[in-house]
Order: sequence, then C-alpha cells, then structure tokens
Amino acid sequence: MQTANDALVSPMVRRYTMVVLTVVYMFNFVDRQILAILLPAIRDEFLVSDTVLGLLAGTAFALFYATLGVPIALLADRWNRRNLIAIALAIWSGMTALSGFSANIWQLAVARVGVGIGEAGCSPPAHSMIADLYAPERRSTAMGFYTLGISAGIMLAYLAGGWVVENIGWREAFFIVGVPGLLLAILVRTTVVEPQRGGSENRTDRGDHPPLSSVFAFLFARRSFVHMAVAAGLSSFSGYAVISFFPSFIIRSYDMHIVSLGIWLGLILGIAGGAGFFGGGYLADFFGRIRQRGSLRFVAVTQLIAAAALVGVYLSPTAYVALLLFILPAAISNFYLAPVLAQTQSLVPLRMRGVASAIMLLIINVIGLAMGPPIVGALSDMLAPQFGDDSLRYSLMIAVAVIVPWAALHYFLASKSIEGDLERSREN
Repeated sequence: MQTANDALVSPMVRRYTMVVLTVVYMFNFVDRQILAILLPAIRDEFLVSDTVLGLLAGTAFALFYATLGVPIALLADRWNRRNLIAIALAIWSGMTALSGFSANIWQLAVARVGVGIGEAGCSPPAHSMIADLYAPERRSTAMGFYTLGISAGIMLAYLAGGWVVENIGWREAFFIVGVPGLLLAILVRTTVVEPQRGGSENRTDRGDHPPLSSVFAFLFARRSFVHMAVAAGLSSFSGYAVISFFPSFIIRSYDMHIVSLGIWLGLILGIAGGAGFFGGGYLADFFGRIRQRGSLRFVAVTQLIAAAALVGVYLSPTAYVALLLFILPAAISNFYLAPVLAQTQSLVPLRMRGVASAIMLLIINVIGLAMGPPIVGALSDMLAPQFGDDSLRYSLMIAVAVIVPWAALHYFLASKSIEGDLERSREN
C-alpha cells in the first residue's frame, strides 16, 4: 500500500537512510561492547574484582546513557533528528578513543560515562525517523533491520578486540574503534535526509510539543506498555550480563585462548544474533498481521526456549560444546527487541515518538544494563569461595533461570491488552 511518504521519500533514499542508521547503530555497539572482550586484560592490569568490572561494563555507562536519553529525546521531537544523531556519534566516538589513555580504573569509568552520554543521542531520534519512513505493518521488520547493527557491532568488537588485545594492546583497541566514528558523523550530517513526521501513516504533524509529564501519563496509562517495558528490561538484564561476562566465563572455566574466543563469539553473535534481530522483527510482523497479541506471545515462547538453551550452555563439559549450544539462544534471545520498539512507536502520537522510545530505553537500560552486569558480577564474587573460577558459570546460570521466565510472563501479560491500547492510540 502506497502512503503519502512514498511520494516524498523515494525507495532509494529510504533504503540509504536505513543502511546509514544501521551502520551508526553498529558503531554504537562496537564502542559499547568492545569493553567486554577487553575486561580480562583490564582486570589483570588494574587488579579489580568482578563487581567492579560489572559496574564498569554496566552502571558507569548506563547511568548517563539511560537518564540523558529522555531529555535528548525531547529535543529529537522538536529539532532535526539527523543532526542530533551526527553530534551524538561524534561525542561517543571521541570518548571511546579517549578511553585508551586511561591510567587507572577511575579514568576509564569517566571515559565510559562520556561514551554513555554520546550514545544516549542515537536510538530515540533513529526510532522516530524509522517510524516516519515505514508504515506500521512494516515497522517491526524495519526495526529488525536497524537492530542488525547490534549484532554487527558486537561481532566486530569481538573479532577485532580479541586480536588487538592479544597482538597490540587493550588501549589501542579503543583507538581503532573510536576514530572511524568521527568520519561517519560527517557522512550522516551531509548525506542523510530528515523524513517528514507522520508521512508513513498519512498523519498530519500539527507541531504539538507535549510536556514530558504528558508523555509519561499517556504511556503508563497503557497496560501493554508497562508490561512490555518490564519484560524488555528483564530480557536486557540477562542479555547484558551474558555479553559482558560470557568471554570471561569461557576463559576462566575452559582456559580458552582469547583470539580463538573472539573469532567464535564474533561469528556467533554476528551471524546468529543478526538473524535473531532481523528474524524477530519479520516474524513479529507475520504473527501480528491478524492480531498484534500474536507477536508478543511469539516472543514469550522464544524467551522460554532461550532460557532452557542457556542453562545447557553453562552446564557444558567443554568450551566448544558451550559455544555450539550458544548459537540457538544467541539468535532467539534477540527476538524481543524489534517488536517491542515497533509497538512503542505505534502506541503514541507523532510528537511523542522520540520521548516514548527514550522512556522504553530508560527502563530497559536501568533494569538491564545498569543492574544486570553488576548484580551478576557481585553474585560471582559471592560464589567464588565455593566454586573458584567457575563462579561466573553459576552466577550467569542462576540469572538466566530466574530472570528470563519472568520476562516471558510479562510479554504474555502485555499481549492481553495490546489490541485495546493500540485502538485507543489510533482514536487519540
């Protein structure tokens, strides 16, 4: 079905914009996730505990990334979104490069805070732009394509980071991944087109600027949003704990070489993870063609399957068995993100989209990124006297076995009210 936006944005421009936004998101996750493969070397140099590493990988980054996302999204709903993304990209890329100059763990934590500040300006305006490029019935698939940047970024972080830390040094890894982002920021500013708000749905942008309190009230009056936010936060808790500590778990429990591990994890998280992000969006659109509740129930089932598979991973007798079993959960654990982001955009008016995305990301990152790695790290330290180098194995397994089924319950509860909430949003 052709929309008014088709006449304003050509298919070529739409595809180009999607590709560039996805590449930006890839850089977002390269700079964010490079730390995970570097943690063993950083731990050896600075002599810190798993709790401190969890705070560094999660809380130091998430504290400003999550909280600044909302005010930046308010700006995105009022200002040029393309320019905002270009500025944010330049900030987080520069701070990533500066991470390599850290002389102690505190300086590295400050640099990670700077990365979080910059990355807060990426997804809310990007989600809003995608919603204006693609109609609701194609939006989960589009969001799935955008979230391919996550798996591509993680893949590059592991592939490059493992080799660089072994052959050059962990500081140089930050330089190598940070500097190219500054060039990409110039490309975004000079070549990406800002889409018309509401064009994908033939909706007229009246230029209203609802206050933040109105957006919060609008969203939290919708039960489906509340359950989706809690569910996605819990899924993210498990996900961020896994990607932050999985390399350390494999190295400690199986004594695997870091370069080989980087190749394995890069390929698994890049290929299987990418298939999961895109496939989750596509399948959510497929199951939601008749009733949107079908997409959320599909996500609930896949989360339960992923939890069972991850328990098998942590009980594996060898590193290679663990890595082979990890392929399935690496794919299906990611099914939740694209439909949750797409449904959030569909639930709100045009000038609430950036803030709605930021609120969703705030909840996801407070529960997931700020709490997941440090809690799992602290649990590992508690278990260390009993289990030694295997403490991370059991810490991760406990987190997955408890948190992921809890998330699945909330996806199911969200499915019970999503139809009515979407209808109310269309009436609004």
